[in-house]
Amino acid sequence: MQPYLEAHGLSKRFGSLHAVDGVELVVHPGEVVGFLGPNGAGKSTTMKLITGFLEPDAGSVQVCGYDMLADPLRAKRDLGYLPEGAPGYPDMAVVDFLRFLGEIRGMERGELAQRLDYVVEVVHLGGVLRQRIETLSKGFRRRVGIAAALLHDPKLLILDEPTDGLDPNQKHEIRGLTLELAKEKAVLLSTHILEEVGAVCSRAVIINRGRVVFDGTAHELEERAPKGVPAPLDVVFREITTSDVAELSGSQR
Repeated sequence: MQPYLEAHGLSKRFGSLHAVDGVELVVHPGEVVGFLGPNGAGKSTTMKLITGFLEPDAGSVQVCGYDMLADPLRAKRDLGYLPEGAPGYPDMAVVDFLRFLGEIRGMERGELAQRLDYVVEVVHLGGVLRQRIETLSKGFRRRVGIAAALLHDPKLLILDEPTDGLDPNQKHEIRGLTLELAKEKAVLLSTHILEEVGAVCSRAVIINRGRVVFDGTAHELEERAPKGVPAPLDVVFREITTSDVAELSGSQR
């Protein structure tokens, strides 16, 4: 089956900083890929390159077979993106913001009403629909961002820290929703929470200093830890991302 995301040789410089350096990333339907790395590793920049918010200095991105540089509007039809911070128009009510997004995407009135009902239910926004976004807690603003990413029923979801700011119960709900969505979609999920890798991810990709240094399953990652150590994922993550020379490990996809 054709991958929903293919990123090859992605590179991006900001002056002397090589933020992303030859990143290869492929995600198939049915996969939840955890995208990990320390602060400043290049995660958010890579996601902005994948989603077309930034143009790469080198490399290519295809979403469901459509090239992000050559045909960006078509590629973005199949893409749902939750960016860092879940930005929205602060003076708009939640329902008006979501309806506005659907309209500018060209969704028909009946389809928009149906999808709006769906995302409000699955992300549990019913109690705040008439509130202005600026009055919401960080957790609810995050939920609005997830609803916005899901509204047009994309095949590929790019989620940058989707559980940031949520309480433990809300995190559990979002993880369950992610697993449910992955039955029909492909999900690339950036997170700092290593337990999410084991809970929801079929694969883990670790980036450090702009390069992919691990691509494999959570089990393969855990197997690298010494036997019997507590929090083996934490131990291996620190080893991979603090070594002077990080080598690609795990499976290549």
